[in-house]
Amino acid sequence: AAPKVQVCFVNAFQRSTTFPTLKTAASSCGVLPTISRPKQLRLFENGGRFMAMKGASPPSADVEGAAKTNPEGGSRTHFISNMIQRDVDSGKHSSVVTRFPPEPNGYLHIGHAKSICLNFGVARDFAGVTNMRFDDTNPVKEDQEYVDSILEDVRWLVAGDTSGTDPWNGNVRHASDYFDVFYAAAEHLIKKGKAYVESLSADEMKEYRGSLKTPGKESPYRNRSVEENLEMFRKMKAGDYEEGECCLRAKIDMASPNLNMRDPALYRIRKATHVMTGDKWCIYPMYDFAHCISDALEEITHSLCTLEFEDHRPLYDWVLDELEDSDLITCHPRQTEFSRLNLQYTVLSKRKLIQLVEGKHVNGWSDPRMPTISGIRRRGYTPAALKLFCERIGISKADNNIDMSVLEDCARTTLEDEAVRAFAVLNPIKVTITNWPEDKVEMFEADVHPKRDMGKREIPFSGSVYIDADDFSENPPKGFFRLTPGGSVRLKFAYVITCDEVIKDASGKV
Repeated sequence: AAPKVQVCFVNAFQRSTTFPTLKTAASSCGVLPTISRPKQLRLFENGGRFMAMKGASPPSADVEGAAKTNPEGGSRTHFISNMIQRDVDSGKHSSVVTRFPPEPNGYLHIGHAKSICLNFGVARDFAGVTNMRFDDTNPVKEDQEYVDSILEDVRWLVAGDTSGTDPWNGNVRHASDYFDVFYAAAEHLIKKGKAYVESLSADEMKEYRGSLKTPGKESPYRNRSVEENLEMFRKMKAGDYEEGECCLRAKIDMASPNLNMRDPALYRIRKATHVMTGDKWCIYPMYDFAHCISDALEEITHSLCTLEFEDHRPLYDWVLDELEDSDLITCHPRQTEFSRLNLQYTVLSKRKLIQLVEGKHVNGWSDPRMPTISGIRRRGYTPAALKLFCERIGISKADNNIDMSVLEDCARTTLEDEAVRAFAVLNPIKVTITNWPEDKVEMFEADVHPKRDMGKREIPFSGSVYIDADDFSENPPKGFFRLTPGGSVRLKFAYVITCDEVIKDASGKV
């Protein structure tokens, strides 16, 4: 049987560019030897190419430089691991608990790989655990297909296997597991005079909110009594109001320079069936309200988010501070932000990726041209390659735009020691050995790896073999050392052959 060969397709949806590669790719049983040499292949937006199993370091790229190698092993050190180390050394935390909380409204993309590697990586380095939690607070956009794909991607990336032991702590968690607590927290804020039911329309709320240059205006419904707010909120829960008719808002500061603190919405009406809770609820908490309470209920020690949530941190802390006098939560997690992953010429917006899927521009979320984890996996990338990529780009607060060549080199590095080698002829020319016995087949042995002892494979040699068209020239330029009329070359692993005759078809093609 033919040996298994790891083949990696790269650079889909990337600008046309030229890269070196080796003519080493998947073969089928009975592929005959060819003359192997480095080639140049041009890639276009709708194409791909075979990944070279060996290659030089990629061109320099503007990567995040905050990470340093950890001399004690494990992940590279960075400002987040240093922060956790200080917390552990000071006794602030005796154990480390992180979480990965995706919203099940699409497939995970390579940007999520950075967050997965960070959360599971720091927990592992400090002998902690990572919770797997779905932020399922918007039933309109969620689907069980997304839940299943996310779990499979996390298993594959973290554990390297989709059928083994789950790499997260305990059972899969859902924000919907805590809907009763969220509701109780909302009523607690109303009773404290820290939340009120809003009857303005969405457009009116936007107008009252103000802008970065002008302060907001207080809603005419902001000073409703506690009793009226409780009554209206309970009617919201009972389904007495229609979607958009009212919502629950926090009462903070309409003049705050941070727009997220200008009386943000905490609950809205959504009369939709939820995957987990069915039709039990018709009001659902907003992400900023549910996220921090979920972290506190699970006793997360370090809530790690990308930088777009930096301006949301004051609201995260405000909600937990206001709930400290309740019996609903017992801890106050710390939110820390890091820069998100950006790849050059690569779309990583779920909103835009779903347009490609729904518009039938690609064959689903797992299309190898998609930057989703499942798509990248289908291209041939391994979990080790993605982990090495995330380690190389590092963790910092600096914006970044990583060149695709960094990811490709990580694939080369990880495949170098584990991928067996074989030959394939991409543009074949038939060569007939005129002095070879007609029915004779001779087997030659070849190493399946040029450097590692990974066994041998047999290559059949007979009176007909195939070489690549680029390895033959009737009018060779200076320095051409491959096959020419009257010239001799050695086939790799086989004999020296001499070209005695060139046969062409009616069009003049050899």
